[in-house]
Formats: sequence, C-alpha cells, structure tokens
Amino acid sequence: MKLFVRDLTVIDASYLCTERGMVGESWILDVVMSGELNEMSMVLDFSRVKKQIKQLVDQYVDHRLIVPAKSPAINTAATTTGYATVDLLRENKSIHLHCPEQAFCFIDAEAVTIESVTEHVYQVLKGNLPENVQGLEITLRHEMINGAFYHYSHGLKKHDGNCQRIAHGHRSPIELIVNGERNAELEKQWAKRWQDIYLGSQEDVLSVTELNLSECAKQVTNETHYGFRYTAPQGEFELAIARSETEMLSTDTTVELLAGYIAEKVKPSLSDSDVLEVVAYEGVGKGAMATL
Repeated sequence: MKLFVRDLTVIDASYLCTERGMVGESWILDVVMSGELNEMSMVLDFSRVKKQIKQLVDQYVDHRLIVPAKSPAINTAATTTGYATVDLLRENKSIHLHCPEQAFCFIDAEAVTIESVTEHVYQVLKGNLPENVQGLEITLRHEMINGAFYHYSHGLKKHDGNCQRIAHGHRSPIELIVNGERNAELEKQWAKRWQDIYLGSQEDVLSVTELNLSECAKQVTNETHYGFRYTAPQGEFELAIARSETEMLSTDTTVELLAGYIAEKVKPSLSDSDVLEVVAYEGVGKGAMATL
C-alpha cells in the first residue's frame, strides 16, 4: 500500500554555486511512502506524517545555506564552539561567512542541484519514519510560475525563527500591476535586477576587515565586497559578498518592506495618474502587496 502527500512543505533556502554565487531557492516537497497497514489500517496517519516530515525538513534543510561540501571551490572550518566559516572561492566574487553551524546545510556533493538536494533530504528522512514504512520516494519541484520571477537571498535579524539566518532565500514571482493590468516588461526588468541577488540592510554593514572570517577571506576589500554583521537570537552572523551581487536597502528586508521598496522604485517611471500595485512573493503562495 502507498500513501502520498503532495505539497507537504516548501523548502526556502539558498545555496552556493561557482557560476551564480548565492542563489535563493524554493522547492515544493512531495512524498510517497509504502508499507504495511498498521493497527489503524493506515500506513501512517496523514496529520502525523505531515508534522513529522515537515519537522525534520525544517530542522535540517529549510532556511539554511546549502553548501556542496565536495566542491573544490568550497572551504569550511570549525571555529569557536558551534560556529563555522564557509568560503566559496570564485575570483573577485568570492563569498565568505562565519555563522552558527545551524545556519548551514552541508550536502555530500560537488554541486547543489535539485537531484543532490533530493538525495540529501531522502537521507535525512529515511531513518526517521515508523518501522512499518518500508519504502520512501520524495520529489522536489519548482512552483510553476506564469510570468517573471527572481532568486533572492537575505537575513532577518529581528525574526524569532530561522529567517534570522543571514543567508537563506526564495525563488519568488513578481507581479507589477499598472491601472489594473499586469505589466510584463516591468516584471521582467525586476526579475533581471534581482536574479541571484543578495538583499542587504544598510544598518548591518561593516568593513570586511572587521569581520571574523577565514584566512581565505583576507584578499577581499571594501572596494569589491560588502561586509555584514548582526546578532540575532541564534547567534552572531557575518557575511562578505560581492557588491556586484548585492542590492542595499535602507530598511530590513521583510517581504512587506520589499513590496514597498519595489513600488517606490517603479512609481517614478509612471505618470502621476497611474495606479501601481506590487505583489511581491516570498517563496510559494505567500507575500505582500503595496499600492502607490
């Protein structure tokens, strides 16, 4: 007997890539389990399986920076108790972090792909299900988006949950509606602008020379990189990332503020009488709206 759960949860994370840098992603998780019926004539109770699997995915993968541990471009090292440095070496666009270990998800692969992440999630789940579950199939997939979308990464230092981690992200649609009609050209412009972007807050900026990064980061300068540091409930987070792959905001980067930011940037290109509505998503099926 097989039990399936579609759209069980969404993994919102970022990953490191030698070509693209830091990439925000959102993957929908589907699960199929096979096994003998239990004393309730079920393979597993739906409410229980959703809670159990989501808890494991949230704990080990979601809202983390996914690091391909076997990549020759990756260097990692433990520092003080519970902390680690991670470096992605890619000439003048290297990325360097010093964060609590729970901010990272190390996978046994040379590159982060939907297949390598699927295998990692499978390994996380397979040993944590009831004995009568004999088979497990999982699928990660992207949301089907009718229109433009971007990949952004950020951190929300004031958040009580895992959003506080400095390098997690989303694959998000963007809808720009002018006088009741979607404007595909404006949407494409923002998708290009925020393709594989890090959204940073001005108040978190610090000279890269003041960050507690690895020896690999010594070559980066304030001319090429932004440095960020903040303290949140889970600990202290530090990041150096190329200026060319960053957009700086004067505010935090909650989706509510992002919707307002986009509206403020787009509105001057329209006439005074035009009504602009921005629908900014944060991953799959959620987000914020702003109107000017």
